[in-house]
Amino acid sequence: MKKRTVLKGFFSGLLLLGLRARANSFDDFFSAIKRDDVATVRNLARRGFDLNTLNANGEHGLFLALRDDAGAVADFLAGQPKVDVNKLSEKGESPLMMAALKGRLELAQRLIARQAEVNKPGWTPLHYAATHAGPTAPAMVRLLLEHHAYIDAESPNRTTPLMMAAHYGSPGVVKLLLEEGADPLLRNEQGMTAIDFAQRAGRAESADIIAAFVRAQQPKGRW
Repeated sequence: MKKRTVLKGFFSGLLLLGLRARANSFDDFFSAIKRDDVATVRNLARRGFDLNTLNANGEHGLFLALRDDAGAVADFLAGQPKVDVNKLSEKGESPLMMAALKGRLELAQRLIARQAEVNKPGWTPLHYAATHAGPTAPAMVRLLLEHHAYIDAESPNRTTPLMMAAHYGSPGVVKLLLEEGADPLLRNEQGMTAIDFAQRAGRAESADIIAAFVRAQQPKGRW
């Protein structure tokens, strides 16, 4: 009986150590992402830590690394075959959406090569790419369109990528979307068109591009 009690205590101790080790690994993982400490993340992966572990808010490590500009960790996680590149946050955001928002063109290419979903219900990677105003934005939009992104995708309130570009993005992206077939006359739930978005944001150049495109599409009158 005494021997059983000793063994029971021994195994209980091992279980407690295991639980503590897992808790420490959990904290170490998400702390390393915040610091962009790729060495710690690599070490955890070698020790068998599940890189798809979600934090207390249900957020995925790859998504967090992209959102928080932990570039080295994001690059490492994107290259790990077991990492789920389509895991959505509780707000429905994917790693590809965050790569598009941050202008991480090469990483977006890698995610797509790993079958990251370009189209999804609600907000899409193209909405997020159109929002980015940096130098990689046109190339990011082209990349998504080349992989069959729906150009007039509607968010839950029927906002399109062109509307997002008109309000937040660059005039070059507005022009690109129009040239690739985006419909400038669509309206969201508030009845706003892309030109309304541009005017509300004080983006005169984008508003002028949209207005010129709409005029050019009007049928020629007879005189």
